[in-house]
Amino acid sequence: MLKFLLGAAVGYVLGAKAGHERYEQLRRTYQRVADHPAVQGAAGVVRARVDETMNGGKHTTDATAGTRTP
Repeated sequence: MLKFLLGAAVGYVLGAKAGHERYEQLRRTYQRVADHPAVQGAAGVVRARVDETMNGGKHTTDATAGTRTP
């Protein structure tokens, strides 16, 4: 029983360490990709299309947001 608990504890510690290192590697890769200018440009295009779809083709600005036209 003691060997099983010792093996489980060692496995947990090694797995947790490898898991954290892999998480950090994925996070760094994601950040590099997200900061790339081509990705930023594509995200802007998608954001504009979503905004256009959500607003039914009407463009609003902060100055006109919340005002009604008769």
